[in-house]
Amino acid sequence: MRIEGQRESDNVEDRRGMGPARIGRAGGLGIGTIVLALAVSYFTGANPLTIINMFSGVESMVDAPTPSAPGPTGAPSDQLGKFASIVLADTETTWRSLLGPRYEDPRMVLFPGAVQSVCGTTSSAVGPFYCPGDHKVYLDFSFFNEMAQRLGAPGDFAQAYVIAHEVGHHVQNLMGISAKVTRLQHQASEREGNALSVRTELQADCFAGVWGYHAKRERDLIESGDFEEGLRAASAIGDDRLQKMSRGHVQPESWTHGSSEQRMTWLRRGLESGDPSACNTFESHQL
Repeated sequence: MRIEGQRESDNVEDRRGMGPARIGRAGGLGIGTIVLALAVSYFTGANPLTIINMFSGVESMVDAPTPSAPGPTGAPSDQLGKFASIVLADTETTWRSLLGPRYEDPRMVLFPGAVQSVCGTTSSAVGPFYCPGDHKVYLDFSFFNEMAQRLGAPGDFAQAYVIAHEVGHHVQNLMGISAKVTRLQHQASEREGNALSVRTELQADCFAGVWGYHAKRERDLIESGDFEEGLRAASAIGDDRLQKMSRGHVQPESWTHGSSEQRMTWLRRGLESGDPSACNTFESHQL
């Protein structure tokens, strides 16, 4: 990606110098418990965030703990922090243009190990996430190392895709999509709820592609091979591939993010169209 000299976002909160948040209440959650929680997730198909929060004693969003004190705000000075702030800034440019005054910039929180938000206390083991309650994207850079070393998905655009995907969830929140999905999930079976989650995640992938389209066409940030990096990353974090790696078999009814092929398909759709209306996974008969 061509990021030299690009605008950096001030909507970055850096908690990395503050040390990891404690998981749980009575003395914190040990690494053994985190491993146990992830193992339960692997074998049951349950959301690992739900399992970890259950073990840590974290309640629902209504009863969630008070978020930890904010860290310094503004563009970080280290190379990876600056890269993330530039990507965030470029998503701001794209979505401000596409949504107009409806768009409100999210804030990105950089954290080490674990973090507190109004959505609960979360370990970096669950990966990057978006909290609709505070309009913040949460990111531990260790996930980028995991993508490159264990999942075989290195590259700066692969990392940018992850950030843009979480911003895609922010767009869904602003458009009222997230709230509608949550209401439907409360009335649905677990399997139906998982299917709704898949459609939500695939739309966020498509929204990430929409950003990539405009970053290339309007600001020439994209270099040869960048989009291929993003597609490899989408494939690497497909539910079928991750389940095969962790369990040795695939359980489609427990998917929450979509298969490798589905994630690549919807990211590609955004990259090729640049149109948010092309990302309506909820009315698509074939994902």
